[in-house]
Order: sequence, then C-alpha cells, then structure tokens
Amino acid sequence: MERSVVHIDMNTFFVSCERLTNSALNGIPLIIGGGERGVVASCSYEARRFGVRSAMPIHMAMKLCPQAKIMKGDMELYSKLSRDITEIIQEKAPIVEKASIDEFYLDITGMDKFHGSYKWTSELAQTVTRETGLPLTFALSINKTVSKIGTGEGKQKQNLEIPQHQVQSFLNPLSIQKMPMVGEKTFQLLSRIGIRTIGKLSQMPAEALQDMMGKNGTELWKKANGIDNNPVEPYREKKSISTEHTFGQDTIDFDRLNRVLLGMVEKLAFQLRSEAWLTSTVKVKIRYANYDTETRQC
Repeated sequence: MERSVVHIDMNTFFVSCERLTNSALNGIPLIIGGGERGVVASCSYEARRFGVRSAMPIHMAMKLCPQAKIMKGDMELYSKLSRDITEIIQEKAPIVEKASIDEFYLDITGMDKFHGSYKWTSELAQTVTRETGLPLTFALSINKTVSKIGTGEGKQKQNLEIPQHQVQSFLNPLSIQKMPMVGEKTFQLLSRIGIRTIGKLSQMPAEALQDMMGKNGTELWKKANGIDNNPVEPYREKKSISTEHTFGQDTIDFDRLNRVLLGMVEKLAFQLRSEAWLTSTVKVKIRYANYDTETRQC
C-alpha cells in the first residue's frame, strides 16, 4: 500500500500569533527576535521581500529592512496556540508527530478508502484555521521528506499533493538547498562538482556520495530519489536541554563570564534533577561580536 504522509507547517507562526492579537501589525514588515544583538526568530513575508531570513542577526536584518517593526516575542502565547493546534490535529488524525512548535507530520495511510486523502487534509487545515485563526500550508505525499519539501514549495503554489508517480518529476528541477540535511557547507561541496539540482544528485552513484560524505551521502542520495522509510512517530523523546545568554555589550571580564556560565549550569542542573534526566555530553558555545562561533564539548 502506498503511504500517505502529510506535512503541516504553520505559516510564519510567531508573526501570525502576534497579528492574531493585534491587527495593527497586519501588512507591515515584522521581525520577531531578541534585541539589537540577537537573531531573527521569525519574520513576516513583507520583511522577507527585503532579504530578511530566520537566524539572521537583528542588526543585519535592520540594514536590509529599516522600516521593520521588531518585537521580542511572547513564547507563552506561541506555546498555548501550538497546544491548541496540536489538540485539533490529534483529535482527527490517526498518527501525529509534532516535529516542532509549528510543524507536524501525519500518517493517514489507508484513509483514502473512506475519504479522499487530499480532501480530508484540506478539511482538517480549514478546521485548524477556522478554530485558531492561524494560516498554514500542507503537502501530501508518500513520505516525510517529499511532503516536507512539498510544503516549502506550497508556500508559493498553495497546498500540494505529490503522488508516487509524480515524485521524481516534482523533485528533479528543485535546488538541492530545498532538501532537509543540505546546509550551506553541503551545498558548496556539491556545487563544486556541478550538482545543484535534486535531479543531478539523484543520478550520481550512491557509492560516490558515500565516499565523499560518509553515511550522510547515502541518506542524501535516498532522499534525492524520493526514498524515506522513516515512520511518523507519535512520541519524540527530548534529546537535549539548553540555555543561552546574550550580553548587551561586549565583555572580556572573565570573572563576570564565569559567574554567568555558573548560573546557566545551575539552571540546567536544576532542570535535569526536576525531570530525572541523566546527561552524557555537555556542550558550550560562544559567539563573538563578529558572529564567529566556537563550540566545545566533553
């Protein structure tokens, strides 16, 4: 039986949540992020037209779009609305995986016997938007990889259905940057050997990719060929906890840095004890004023 996997992505979720409570924010460039030295957590489509993107330093985003309104964000509001969305989806879908605060996978394999799968998903999407007031995009395909890529494309072309016989023709012309697992370094590595589209990547021998990139090369080859057997998992175990601190001004006061670091460690240790967790790896990341980043772990 052909699998039916849906990927749902809430459109500019943090921005949409803020606009839900304040209609004066509609239609203007809006950036959600922390302070002048922070990074963009989310941004509206009006800001994206100027080149603003998530994870971009706030000061850089403001140079690109100086007229944007910056808001720190309300995680309590976002979490509440995310729970509301989750409850609506879980009530109707047989298997739901919550991949992040604004992203879901649904396995609805076999439901086409009783409903058209695309029609059923469209009705679910309408219910979520009607009951929460929040917009979303979805894609329906044969596995998690293709449906996730489909959602990214659907933001421009509306919701998509990509059946088995259309998977490769859908994937082939797309940039490899559309694929999960392909960051800037991987993109540059593959570009140097002339591979810039998913179609080109799918034609490369899997063994050559494995020699070049190890296990990740094999996984990339599978995804480029529309192969992904990963199940939709209703429960995802928490893998890590973390905390961060951004200084308002640069500092080389090592006593102060040590005090801040100790406070962060105490906070995480308290959380570990409260939730009865053990940890095997401790990682420290420091980001300098020029955004160079160093990471150490043991």
